[in-house]
Amino acid sequence: MTMSKSMQATERDMLVLKLGGSILYNLSPSFFESLIEMKNEYNVVIVHGGGPEITGMLKKLSIETTFLNGQRKTTEAVLEVAEMILKGKVNSYITNQLNHHGISAVGLCGYDAGLLKAVLIDEESLGLVGEIDEVKNDILTDMISAGHLPVIAPLALTKEGTKVNVNADLAAASIAKALGAGKLLYVTDVPGILHEEELLEETTTKEIDQLIESGVIHGGMIPKVQSAVSVLSPGMKEVMIVGGQQAIFQSGTILGTKITGKGVAAVS
Repeated sequence: MTMSKSMQATERDMLVLKLGGSILYNLSPSFFESLIEMKNEYNVVIVHGGGPEITGMLKKLSIETTFLNGQRKTTEAVLEVAEMILKGKVNSYITNQLNHHGISAVGLCGYDAGLLKAVLIDEESLGLVGEIDEVKNDILTDMISAGHLPVIAPLALTKEGTKVNVNADLAAASIAKALGAGKLLYVTDVPGILHEEELLEETTTKEIDQLIESGVIHGGMIPKVQSAVSVLSPGMKEVMIVGGQQAIFQSGTILGTKITGKGVAAVS
């Protein structure tokens, strides 16, 4: 008996990709080709950022922007710009690129059909910044079953209907956990963590601290790795750093650096 596309989709493991702002406009043809191969093995959801572009537009508009513990303080004016960039520009660009490369993609943000619900973290200090506490999974699984790849901008609504900005790394982790994803991939402008020009295929949080102290992980790689480590939890035991300027999937293997917690490798 031949299985339908929706039945085949439900049999695959779920995988979430987070596209960082540093790589959005530099994804290579080999990345898209390998993503097509990956979609044959996994159900894929993409969450994207856009921080550098938001910062650039805020500067152009002379709107003050500040950060607290890695979170952008979001006033009404900042949220309006974030919405314009994330939903209006970045999401459209990524979706169009995926479709151009033969991947049926659908752009979404957390406002759409109540996809992402959030609570304000600290309105006094951070303004309109939320953390996701509910994901409407059926919207994503229905799209996947129909053969589409959801592309999500990290914006959400509170239960009171207030629009909020959400850190893209944490949004990706929340969506991955809600979907029961076995893997969360951070797509960056490097192929993974390099040691003496060799790719580290696997490491742990303890080893990462040592690599930062010794200077092996340095510069712009430090916040990338720290963002990945920050989402490790009992519900998300494995994350990977992969490169958007080359293939990320080949012959059934994800190419990059796997990071696990507690010094014990998770089972693939």
